[in-house]
Amino acid sequence: MNSAIAFAEAYPDEQLVQQVVALIPWGHNVRILDTVKDQTERLWYVQQTIQHGWSRNILVHQIESKLYHRQGKVTTNFNRTLPQAQSELVQQLLKYPYTFDFLNLGEDFLERDLERALINHIRDFLLELGIGFGYLGSQYHLEVGGEDFYIDLLFYHAHLHCYIVIDLKIEEFKPEYSGKMNFYVSAVDDLLRQPDDQPTG
Repeated sequence: MNSAIAFAEAYPDEQLVQQVVALIPWGHNVRILDTVKDQTERLWYVQQTIQHGWSRNILVHQIESKLYHRQGKVTTNFNRTLPQAQSELVQQLLKYPYTFDFLNLGEDFLERDLERALINHIRDFLLELGIGFGYLGSQYHLEVGGEDFYIDLLFYHAHLHCYIVIDLKIEEFKPEYSGKMNFYVSAVDDLLRQPDDQPTG
């Protein structure tokens, strides 16, 4: 079917076309029409493209990774532990599940292999994490009480205005991991957090 005819059939509301859909390039519209069949989902991708300035390649990646269906699906305790406005923003930004197919790791990989692969694919990793994440470093050095500690990955989130600590584990959760993470979060709050920053996550 001709793309112009498909476009007219998909968006019969002329006002919607002028106010929303016409704000993204024609190539973006064709990709969305070709791959997304649900009207609500289509408009969501259009709005996200406008809001975040996605290139066509990024848009295609987000559609193929089914971002619409993964956005805001994580089960959390944020509504009990964060102020309401921050809790709602964090919930909107998180996805479930995250997909890291781009890493191409074999079955028997170590945490350092995972870290190296994430760093080598930092653009894809940041795209998967979502909008607003800034990468600050791997094995990020902190000195606490005269001892050296290294955070696997450290990010700053521009919308949440907070540091994000990632401690990589490839095995099932153990209670001591929580203690280690709490230590890193407290250390980042003490050493890096500025007065305008929100608490580290």
